[in-house]
Amino acid sequence: MKLKPLKIGKWEIKYPIIQGGMGLGISWDKLAGNVSKEGGLGVVSAVGTGYYENKKYAKELVEGRPVSEKNFYSKEALIKIFENARKICGDAPLGANVLYAINDYGRVVTDACIAGANIIITGAGLPTDMPEYTKDFPDVALVPIVSTGRAFRLIARRWEKRYKRIPDAVIVEGPLSGGHQGFKYEDCFKEENQLENLVPDVREEVDKWDKNIPVIAAGGIWDKKDIEKFLSLGADGVQMGTRFALTYECDASDVFKQILLNAKKEDIILMKSPVGYPARGIRTKLIKKVEKKEGPKIKCISNCVFPCHRGEEAKKVGYCIADRLADAYLGDEELGLYFSGAYAYKADKLMHVKDLIKELIGE
Repeated sequence: MKLKPLKIGKWEIKYPIIQGGMGLGISWDKLAGNVSKEGGLGVVSAVGTGYYENKKYAKELVEGRPVSEKNFYSKEALIKIFENARKICGDAPLGANVLYAINDYGRVVTDACIAGANIIITGAGLPTDMPEYTKDFPDVALVPIVSTGRAFRLIARRWEKRYKRIPDAVIVEGPLSGGHQGFKYEDCFKEENQLENLVPDVREEVDKWDKNIPVIAAGGIWDKKDIEKFLSLGADGVQMGTRFALTYECDASDVFKQILLNAKKEDIILMKSPVGYPARGIRTKLIKKVEKKEGPKIKCISNCVFPCHRGEEAKKVGYCIADRLADAYLGDEELGLYFSGAYAYKADKLMHVKDLIKELIGE
């Protein structure tokens, strides 16, 4: 099967492959820039930009960590990340991933537009007010992440009523993805919630609005065979995270990549998260400490996500997500939180982005 280009809003992506936005510091300028350069859609994660370039853009630090959402989601750093990504990919489309659950969501979406994002992707909640923050940037395409056709309908209705527009594309994410899930723990294992059943459901709903809106399948997609499977089920493209995390160009630490490479199938688990939904990652030394209630002290310096209620939920689950994701980015094997998709155990080596894209398109 020859893969066709993917059109999202006014932007055309050579291959229908989107690199998942992975924070903190997993997909910044080097990864996103190289994916876009090679014909996919590179996506910059807006999470934790205050840590970029050794925290030089965070104006205030406490115990070496960016204070408050203003510093944790640094506008200056996000602009610099896009500037550096553009040096790699030129005028090719570039995306930004901005989680709906973050504090300062609206401001960060606008910051991403100012930084030069052509496409903004939002998951971790239903972004019913997303167009509110992009009114001055009509060329920026908006793409929500959903888990059901009903969720798409809710978003499309609200956008049409309030903003006279509907999404430019939609990503449907199943429960095998890395990081946060769109389902409660027990629902992640139900047959009806597996990606092969979600894609036709979302496709059917999207077609009621506009048959030209691309549906992009995400969560547990590993190779060209998987891509072809989901295209045959009605998707127009795919989003892949873990495969791109396991590239030389990925912005993560070498420790991060090695932990993913070393992971066995049984090491990849669903864990509790301060966000309120389960997250998929590696059962590392941190998780073992948390299970014994011996995790590091929770201080909520960065105030990263609103469902955490300034650290209250973090105390219940046993870790601060901002601090622990930052430690993973910095290469702390003891205290880092290492998110991963369900199939990371299939990897046995790192690849260059260029070679991975070639493999995925069948060259």
